[in-house]
Amino acid sequence: MYVAYGWPKLLPIGGSQERLIHVSVSGSLLLLVSSSDVQVWSASQHRTKLGQLVRDPTSVQYEGVNIQAKWSSDSKRVVVMTSGCILHFYDIYLLEKQLKLSGEEIGLRLVEVHLRYTVNLLTTAFHESISACCLTADDQSVVVGLSDGRLQLVSWTGELLGTAELLEGPATSSGTLYIPETNGSPTLPVPAPLAVHPSFSTPNNDTIGESGFGQLELSAALHLLVAVLTDGYVLLCSINEKGLKQVRDIVPEKWVGITDAVCASIAHHQQILAVGCMRGTVELFNLADNALPLRTVSLFDWGYSVEDTGPVNCISFTPDNFAFSVGWQHRGLAVWSVSGCRLMCTIRQGSVSNVFSPSFSMFHGTDLSRSEPMVGGVAALAWGEQGYQLFAVEQRNVARLVEFPFAKSCVSQNVVGVAQAWQLLQGDDRVLLVQSDEEDQLKLQHLVIPQSYIGINWPVIHVAANEDGTYLAVAGRRGVILYDLQLRKWRVFGDVTQERQVQCVGLLWIGKIVVICNYRESNKSYELSLYPRYHLDETSLLYRRQLPDKPIAMDVWQDFILVTCPPFDVNIFHVHVHGNLSPLKPATVQLFPVRELSIMNARKPPLAMHFLPNVPGDWDPPPPCDGSCGDGFRDVVGEAILRQPTRCMLLRTDGELSLLDLEQGSERRLISGVERFWLTCGRPKEEAALIKEVPWWAYGHRGMQVWYPSSPADSSDDLQDAWELDPELDFDREVYPLGLCPGPGVIVGIAQRLSLSACAAMPCFEPTPQAQPILPCLLRHLLQRDKAEEALQLARLSCGRPHFSHSLEWLLFTVFDAAVSSQYVNKKRGKFSPTASRLLHQVCRLVRHFPEYLDVVVSVARKTDGRHWSELFEAAGRSTELFEECFLKGSYRTAACYILVIQKLEGPTISQQSAVRLLKATLEVAMYELAGELCRFLLRSGREYEADKEAERNIFSAFFLGLSSP
Repeated sequence: MYVAYGWPKLLPIGGSQERLIHVSVSGSLLLLVSSSDVQVWSASQHRTKLGQLVRDPTSVQYEGVNIQAKWSSDSKRVVVMTSGCILHFYDIYLLEKQLKLSGEEIGLRLVEVHLRYTVNLLTTAFHESISACCLTADDQSVVVGLSDGRLQLVSWTGELLGTAELLEGPATSSGTLYIPETNGSPTLPVPAPLAVHPSFSTPNNDTIGESGFGQLELSAALHLLVAVLTDGYVLLCSINEKGLKQVRDIVPEKWVGITDAVCASIAHHQQILAVGCMRGTVELFNLADNALPLRTVSLFDWGYSVEDTGPVNCISFTPDNFAFSVGWQHRGLAVWSVSGCRLMCTIRQGSVSNVFSPSFSMFHGTDLSRSEPMVGGVAALAWGEQGYQLFAVEQRNVARLVEFPFAKSCVSQNVVGVAQAWQLLQGDDRVLLVQSDEEDQLKLQHLVIPQSYIGINWPVIHVAANEDGTYLAVAGRRGVILYDLQLRKWRVFGDVTQERQVQCVGLLWIGKIVVICNYRESNKSYELSLYPRYHLDETSLLYRRQLPDKPIAMDVWQDFILVTCPPFDVNIFHVHVHGNLSPLKPATVQLFPVRELSIMNARKPPLAMHFLPNVPGDWDPPPPCDGSCGDGFRDVVGEAILRQPTRCMLLRTDGELSLLDLEQGSERRLISGVERFWLTCGRPKEEAALIKEVPWWAYGHRGMQVWYPSSPADSSDDLQDAWELDPELDFDREVYPLGLCPGPGVIVGIAQRLSLSACAAMPCFEPTPQAQPILPCLLRHLLQRDKAEEALQLARLSCGRPHFSHSLEWLLFTVFDAAVSSQYVNKKRGKFSPTASRLLHQVCRLVRHFPEYLDVVVSVARKTDGRHWSELFEAAGRSTELFEECFLKGSYRTAACYILVIQKLEGPTISQQSAVRLLKATLEVAMYELAGELCRFLLRSGREYEADKEAERNIFSAFFLGLSSP
């Protein structure tokens, strides 16, 4: 999950008016290629130009300007293609000389750029009209796409390796073809021909010169070459596993079902292909499943059409492939999660009118770049090494490079977490904390890491919070720093030499102990190092244990640590602390292995794992050791084996969530398409006693889902069927859930907001926390299982929370809305299904126990169709009786809301009589505004009842006299 924060930076690239045609990041270096030069900048904490090579004007005149570029994976070579079909190969050398800031070295080395080879591609063309269109490369060779549909293979040493007639076919289709509609609406799948590209379906191939290459994208990890043609078709080709050495290593495989493609990008880890279209949409395809379509993302749902943004111009995935950025040709930049949640957008909501259009600003001299970045479109995109920065080149500004700062989910809690006091996001030099204040309102706080630590260990790599939310552990490239959230103090390694020996690849808390998975460069090994939080020093090291390999998943529960190493070896350790951890009397800590498990299957590797309790009571922490605990190896290990969890949740890199039996090694698939999941642990004991099942929560492209497992022995089919899309958990598509917050009982999400300032050149991106109560979901679950008494007790425990009234209203609304929907599904107009009607009556009986009942019922009525009010008030009570309750309690505003319901259900006479009674009462307490509304209602209704005309005149006279009185 990624979210933009702060002000974008406009990078000073030297004042050159040359158009930037390429931007990319490799490690700590940023490559910028303009029409006539190659620049290398630092992509680390300080944005500094390290080296530059400017082409000779004569070379530009005869060989053409730069139009395409590609950086090698080792950051040592760059190939640049010119408009004159010339390839320039540059070498990048890192010099020993380092830059200094205020007299101190900052770890930046100068760079020299040298032109090594020049290759003329025109010698391979058959006639002069053929030109080079695009290029890509792997570690072996450079692939150049020609305008006639052929591919030219060139080695990194400048040797021509031959050409391939790639588009001669045959290649199969992916089974469905997405045909764009002229009005820019989302695509619709239709049967696709199993033939080849239309240009090659004619016998004489007369149209073979009409389709060339628009873009080439290569994935060495997937052995895949993606070719986007100029006529909108996309071809997938397989390449040799050892790399491209000969043209026959490229084999056409299939056509992707799309006809208006402009650009493409590959997510190697997720095996997803993103294709940008002329319609302004992005189509996602599953490369692991025969390139079948996954979903479509666009700005249509936010009111933006292709006329506002233009076609998609470029797409770039984050380094971890959990999100991708999209730049449009005419206007706008956005970032989406793979599941389809919009995380960031530069186009301000409601700014699609002509006043904000690029054409308007062009003719009226309005500078929209100060209020909206990328208002001139996006030419190129590139993410930083860790995904903390997004570099964007503006389309209509010749040399405008903007850097957007981003924060992302913590690596240790990226996809799985427990209910905690804090929700964490990590930036390159800070931690963003989302917490409830004293009024249970969500607030976001920026915790900036001290420069004395982050200056030499930039950026932040790992962040972990302890169980009670009082301490944070933060790890950069080297060392670890701790923060006391109560005392607001930092603690670092006292010895800089020791800090440089710590290269953290995993970070956990277990009680008062911080667990660091450390990589030691001296012997190239991985180890678990346990330190007390009160002292970071080798003299205070509690325990150290070697690991077989770098962990791919880690978790902790009570005093158990789970470490999973590749390919899929699960190790569970028990941490035994003898004594109390304090600076005065050091304790003895031992780490015992209690289980080792090796799993062999053909599925994707694990992305995250989380312990599951054997029974709900296992969530309670173990009793503290008072020093009398037995310290024998047999006693400690035997007790740990009995208490250790026997199951864990497993999320794989392809989004498959499953349940792993740690005793048998068996695995049961639960659901696919999951990005994050949570367990509702850490709840108050009173609530945990009412809900025996521990709810499991998952988020993906389907939205929020919840499951209440009744027992560990559920069958696989039951597990999968038990997942449900809960209407109470429906987030907006621009709010991404972070986790569960136990205090106010909500799911915490994050959304982006834009704020403008007259003193800033760019708008500020503000991450805004959003709360979604989970109480309606829990109450409905209990009521569906005939646990009305438990539901009432749970509601009473939550009645003091700020979202309680909204939770009751949302519960009644969703249940009533589901009942109305079931009425249409079952084709029983006028009568709810027995199950829906029963649940509706249960909810009304539950809500009636609270003083919010009268407001909740009428609020739900106002939000629903009046044709179904009879069913609602059949369960909630007669509208006249509810009006009378409001009248007697003095809740005149709520009573006034019932007037329209009474008019609909009881007739105009009774509603007008009720309105007159309420009008008299409001005049007595000087509620003239409400009295005026009642008068207008009476005038509209026509007063068709038999009433005392004299009394009526007195009422209206008193009303107007009251309005005129002081």
